[in-house]
Amino acid sequence: MTRDEKRRNTPGLGDQLNSLGEFIGARRKEAALTLRQLAEQAGVSNPYLSQIERGLRKPSAEVLQQLAKALQVSAESLYVRAGILDPESHARCTVSEALQADPLLTDRQRRALMEVYASFVAEAQPDSTSRRMA
Repeated sequence: MTRDEKRRNTPGLGDQLNSLGEFIGARRKEAALTLRQLAEQAGVSNPYLSQIERGLRKPSAEVLQQLAKALQVSAESLYVRAGILDPESHARCTVSEALQADPLLTDRQRRALMEVYASFVAEAQPDSTSRRMA
């Protein structure tokens, strides 16, 4: 058995890395990016990204952040998959809480964003569609 096969068959960290790599690879394909394109956008080498996707390397938090930005996913989701963040201790907040906590938004911007969000939620509810059609 080769060293790579042993790593892939080892439970625990190897499973997390495979899951992380599979997730990154799937998001890359959904974004219609080649391995080379994503590597360039994230500022990592093509071979290194390939090893991450195959579960052979554990990327740093900084690399995960760069990949998250390039893939337009949350860095936290990659941190959890990599085992850096505990999913249980990483409490999720609501959209409203996130908007209220953002120091870069003005009160007017917060209200506008909440109104837009509320309208999207209302549209997504099955009852609202039937009411509008009636």
